[in-house]
Order: sequence, then C-alpha cells, then structure tokens
Amino acid sequence: MTALQSILIAILQGATELFPVSSLGHAVVLPAVLHTGINQRSHEFLPFLVMLHVGTAVALLGFFWRDWWTLITGTLGLGEAHMVSEARRVTLLVIIATIPAVIVGFALEKLVRGLFGSPVIAASFLIANGFLLLFGEKLRGAGVGVRALSSLTRMDALVIGLFQCLALIPGLSRSGATIVGGLLRGINHEGSAHFSFLIATPIILGATALEVPKLLHAGVEPGMFTLSVVAAVVSGITAWASTWFLMRYFRGHDSWALAPFSYYCFLFGGICLGVLLLA
Repeated sequence: MTALQSILIAILQGATELFPVSSLGHAVVLPAVLHTGINQRSHEFLPFLVMLHVGTAVALLGFFWRDWWTLITGTLGLGEAHMVSEARRVTLLVIIATIPAVIVGFALEKLVRGLFGSPVIAASFLIANGFLLLFGEKLRGAGVGVRALSSLTRMDALVIGLFQCLALIPGLSRSGATIVGGLLRGINHEGSAHFSFLIATPIILGATALEVPKLLHAGVEPGMFTLSVVAAVVSGITAWASTWFLMRYFRGHDSWALAPFSYYCFLFGGICLGVLLLA
C-alpha cells in the first residue's frame, strides 16, 4: 500500500464512518473495483483499518467532549446529586449498548475477519444496508421516532446494541444500524444519531486495543505503523467534519433523513457488485 493510497482510504473512511453507508464496506470494495493492488487479505490490512478508526474515535471524543466530561465526572460522583444520577444512568446505557457487539465480536472473530477479504460480500451487504435504512424511514413514516434521547431506557440501549452487531459485517453501517435501532424504539433521528456516535467510541477503542499492536509485530512492512498513524490523523479530521455536518443534518431533516443514504447504497453497491461479478 502506497502513501497516497493510504491517505485516500483515510479520507474515505473518515467521511463514511459516521455517514450510514458503511466505511468498512467501502474500504473493502473500492480497492478491488479500482484494481489498486491492495491485498485486503494481508495480516496488516485489518489493523490498518482499525488505526483509521482511532482517528475517528479521537474526533468523536473531541466533538462530544462535553458529553464525555459530564459522564465521567458524574459517574465519579462529582457535581450535584441530580447530575450525578443522570450521568450514571447514561453511562450504564452506553455500557449496555456496547456489550452485545463485544460478545458477538469475540465469538465470531474468525468468521468476521474472513469477510474483510471478500469484496463481493461487502458489495452485497451495501445493498442490504440500503434496505435497512429504508426500513428505518418506514418506521419514521409510521409515526415511530417521536421520543427524545433523554427518555432512553435500558431495554432501548440493549436493542440498539444488538443492532450495532450488524456492523461486524462489512457493508452494513454501524451508524445506520444503530440509528435504525433507535428509531425502532421510538427515538427521533437526532437523538438516535447522538447516541449512536456516543457508543461508537468504546467499540472503536476496544477494537484498537486488540488490533493496533499487530502493526508492530514482525512481518509487517517497514514504515507501515508510521503510515497508519498519519492516515489516522487524516481520518480523524475528516470524521470531525462529517460529525459536525451530520448532527445538523439530522436535526433539520427528521422526516426523511436516511432516505438519500439508502438510495446511495443501492446505487453504489449495485454498480460495484456488477463490476466485481463481471470482472
């Protein structure tokens, strides 16, 4: 992988990680469609992608630093009683929403790792992601999605966490799945997106702790770790800008927010699948 290729993938990842169009799906499909020569089955490709997610995690921490500061200080018992109570409640909800993906990720690690090397599967699930997003819009059209984020319950968090497990498959968007999970529980687009971005951070940091050390082991090309760090910075900058845009977008387009992304997934996934099958 060249420096230019890694930077382009970083920009792509940062731009698509928060958008409900599956950054991993794009990262797996595009190199194969464009014949970049990147070996997606190499032992360093997945750790490289995880490093890009480090940039995303830092961007999310930076964007939502007030939320995290409130949660951390409140959980530690610092502040007024009602603020401490609310902070501990929300922290518990984040933990509950995170647990399913951790369990499923460990249980299906080998199977999931194998999917990262299959562009055809990723392109197919990009199309499936379009249907998932349309399902979310149908929920909204049926009058679902009218509750505020402050009304989130433990059962809501668990359901959203189960939906997050879908994103272990390249092509299915983590943000898209969790937003749809939130809509299914009656939370509006903005609230679902906000909670989705919050629970992204512990998942990304957990994956980082497991995968990044592999970039330092023997067998990885010289300079790969340094290249991955630079790419992570680029990814983080792009992700911060994407988050800024999306939070305003969901606030202003609550009635049809997911529809454009579903149509994009149908078009992009369909074209890529056709090219891969005919190649």
